[in-house]
Amino acid sequence: MLCSRIIALIGVSFGQPPVKGSPAKLESFQPWRESLVSGAREALTIVICSDFGAITGGQAKVAIESAIGLKKQGHWVVFFAATGPADTSLAEAGVEVHCLGQHDLIGNPSRLAASLQGIWNRPAAAALDKLLAGMPRETTIVHVHGWAKALSPLIAKPIAKSGLPAVFTLHEYFLFCPNGGFYNYQKSEVCKLTPLSPQCLLTHCDARNYPRKLWRSARLFYAQNIVHLVDLFSDFITISDFQRKIVEPYIPVGARLHRLSNPVKVEDLGPKPDPTAGDIIFVGRLSPEKGAFLFAEAARKIGIAPVFVGDGPIAAELAARFPEAQILGWQPQEKVRAIMRAARALVFPSLWYEGQPLTVLEAKALGLPIVVSDACAGRDEVENGVTGLWFKSGDVDDLARALAALRDDARATAMSHAAHRAYWTEPRTLERHVDGLVAIYQGMLDARRLALP
Repeated sequence: MLCSRIIALIGVSFGQPPVKGSPAKLESFQPWRESLVSGAREALTIVICSDFGAITGGQAKVAIESAIGLKKQGHWVVFFAATGPADTSLAEAGVEVHCLGQHDLIGNPSRLAASLQGIWNRPAAAALDKLLAGMPRETTIVHVHGWAKALSPLIAKPIAKSGLPAVFTLHEYFLFCPNGGFYNYQKSEVCKLTPLSPQCLLTHCDARNYPRKLWRSARLFYAQNIVHLVDLFSDFITISDFQRKIVEPYIPVGARLHRLSNPVKVEDLGPKPDPTAGDIIFVGRLSPEKGAFLFAEAARKIGIAPVFVGDGPIAAELAARFPEAQILGWQPQEKVRAIMRAARALVFPSLWYEGQPLTVLEAKALGLPIVVSDACAGRDEVENGVTGLWFKSGDVDDLARALAALRDDARATAMSHAAHRAYWTEPRTLERHVDGLVAIYQGMLDARRLALP
């Protein structure tokens, strides 16, 4: 098997945990703070690296939208992606696009080619090397949003060669965990094992099969110990406080750890006119780790029909086991927002950590109370008992209790108004997000300048 050969080549050091250090320095910053060196704002060059050139999920959406936002603020933005076609909004905004038109790993028709690409995507590395060689040394930042779905760990070599300061946004956990989630898909529970330890390697936790787990372990070892991808980044961006606590033990010594929310594009429609109307809904991918079965079981316990907006690998089983459920499938974004606005509450029963679920933020902005698992990042956005309710992760009876509590019209109304007020007191706009990025970039350049002779 290819994965076995790769592991054999890598050797016996698999039992080593990832690079660890003392807790990273946590930085606070004000948007557009003065540069320590230049004393003024400067136009920057930002090379954004993404697996995907089009919006295929939250990671690519944030990369693309931030690229456009940075360009609108007068910076020179270069968007480098493995897969295409690139989203037309990038070029329309004046962003320089370098899209290689490759397959992602899942979409590659050849398993052998995908296996090789996932670890050694040499064409992408060569293209990035050529691109970075032409960047201005004094004002360029490399910002990586993702590498595990198409680009591969090999992007470490051209970034290291360039000597340019680099930052990584942690949309998921592939830098530290073989399956990217600190989650055992076979047991449907969070995994507490040390990544790449003997216990980790002997555990089948992959969503598909054990050989893929071994291949992913080989890739992570290569990323951490051969090309040192993790050590390239002087700065890391976490998108929630919950996520920061998860990743802090794995951040290299001396790296700076920033907290910056993802942007949310949503209109302020005001408080909901009738917070007691509508159903309790689930919005997202229908997969085991998202807790869809848990919601359906809890809804049945209290005698309500669950509503699911989304699709995924468990949709057919969900419909068969819970015929009372309404499964609406994927809908256009405007329709999803209309469904959410008309709902009584959103349930977010995710069983794994998440990074920062945008659905929860959108629900708050639209005035929905949120019922959220207490063991996922979504809880950061919910004040328990005020803007929604926490329930014990994986506990169907506790989820049923929380759902039943929202039958109280007065309580549902109070939570709806509180959720709307909480979000719009500090909205997560693209402009605020870009200001935060620029402050981080300026800090990185300041540190680099001070470190130079």
